Amino acid sequence: MDYISALVPPVVMATFFTILIVTIVKSQGGPNKTKEDAYVDAALARVEGGPQSPAAAAASGGTSTATAADSD
Repeated sequence: MDYISALVPPVVMATFFTILIVTIVKSQGGPNKTKEDAYVDAALARVEGGPQSPAAAAASGGTSTATAADSD
């Protein structure tokens, strides 16, 4: 009977893991898919594009292109 007590925990964990994966797959898409995609696209655009205007650069602590040698 040791083999039953050894097999029960992995079988229970595998069952719950399968239920979790099925739930995640079924919850993808739906009415909020476009809204979620828009948030991800906006975040990626911010990361890849950097600040879009000088005001945005100043607000985000962006660096100036002027150097100490330019100020002489």
